[in-house]
Amino acid sequence: MAVDESVAPAAKASEDGAVHRLKPNAIGLLGVVFMAVATAAPITAMTGNVPFMVSSGNGIGAPASYLVAMVVLAIFSVGFTSMAKHITSTGAFYGFISYGLGRTVGLASGMLATFAYMVFEPALIGIFSTFATGTFKDQTGLDVPWWVFAIVMLAVNATGTWFGVSVAEKLLVVLLGTEVTVLAAMAISVALHGGGPHGFTFGPVNPVNAFKGTSAGLGLFFAFWSWVGFESTAMYGEESRDPKKIIPKATMISVLGVGVFYVFVSWMAIIGNGESEAVKVASSANPLALFFNPTEHYVGHWAVDLMQWLMISGSLACGMAFHNCASRYMYALGREGVLPSLKNTVGRTHAKHGSPHIAGFVQTVVSAVLILAFWATSKDPANALYVLLAILGTMAILVVQAVCSFAVLAYFRSHHPESRHWFRTFTAPLLGGIAMLAVVVLLVSNMSVAAGSESNSLVLKATPWLVLLVAATGIGYAQYLKRRAPERYALLGRTVLEETKER
Repeated sequence: MAVDESVAPAAKASEDGAVHRLKPNAIGLLGVVFMAVATAAPITAMTGNVPFMVSSGNGIGAPASYLVAMVVLAIFSVGFTSMAKHITSTGAFYGFISYGLGRTVGLASGMLATFAYMVFEPALIGIFSTFATGTFKDQTGLDVPWWVFAIVMLAVNATGTWFGVSVAEKLLVVLLGTEVTVLAAMAISVALHGGGPHGFTFGPVNPVNAFKGTSAGLGLFFAFWSWVGFESTAMYGEESRDPKKIIPKATMISVLGVGVFYVFVSWMAIIGNGESEAVKVASSANPLALFFNPTEHYVGHWAVDLMQWLMISGSLACGMAFHNCASRYMYALGREGVLPSLKNTVGRTHAKHGSPHIAGFVQTVVSAVLILAFWATSKDPANALYVLLAILGTMAILVVQAVCSFAVLAYFRSHHPESRHWFRTFTAPLLGGIAMLAVVVLLVSNMSVAAGSESNSLVLKATPWLVLLVAATGIGYAQYLKRRAPERYALLGRTVLEETKER
């Protein structure tokens, strides 16, 4: 490992065997892609978000929302991947923003990103537990309390992180492969039958329809929400083979591959029911029928039963991926000694597996405490635990994504003027940053509707203030270090992979 050559001598000296690194060359291109796509949880995004988008968002324009989001995120990724070719750091946003906009903004962004991923895991445990209780009751008759499944998922996530990214990758390949297959089977079957009851209709993919409906802003927000976590490709750079090539490729594959899949599957689900019928189904007491109906009609009842089980495994894969993300962000902050006590705790890696095992354990404890708090207050695991924490985490990560875009602009102006390009390092990150800020506005203006039955929750009302508090804490602490511990301040966001250090 190494620190940036521009830091103070005292900071350089701290690298002598003191920085624990993650296991190198543990994962390839497909592994990074699987880890990133798992955070998007295709089956959860489709079955959980699309019915709500159709019923309360932009109606049949839901697939068009995914098309718009894919274009915006691809533009954002142009700048993001340009920076990934120069910097390889487990801290991802933390490292990128530290180099682009300075250590103070970098620490604030790193803390926000860490906070976001820390709350995403318990959110996914909430929806996993809901899917599991419903499926077990429907298909086996067993009425299992949701907290039992929550404990199971906590244990699986913790185990996967302890044994390293290669173990998590193998689990995610299986889980992700099966959920993508069943959704693709439904969509392809509808297409091969010439569309639904009214044939092929192209209204759902007309970009104009993304901005129509009951609440176009809500529909667009849910489309962006469905991609949360795709940027996690960068945090696996230190564990991947040839990260300068793999991370940019994996990021674009994740954005465009997931985007095409989302557009196609949601489009086929809508026309598989029929456009007007789809809106009625999505607004019914069983909105999942939007996917179950065409699956049963064009594939078979067995596929509906399988889809229910895969909704469980898909949310498990997503939660596991977020657990890995949170652990690596904590590890990145810890190994630099943001707090001295963190360096020999969350900043350590497992001697055999090269995993951030202590950070993973801390993340498990944090998730367990949050789940316990919601259980103790008799909150619903889907409507409260999942929705409220997902909104909280999404707001934090969208702010960081916007800041990262502007960091790209500054980075190439100050560090690599010779690599500046009118589109890759200026126009794309500028447009991406503005678009991300617009999505934050969409989220803030549609929070109450998105929260549904929890619209009056104190957690929801506190969401913007919690995000602001975390950012302000990062700024304040960075300024404290700058004045009182400049040698520690010099290290912020500067630990990168030695053989591919900032250049």
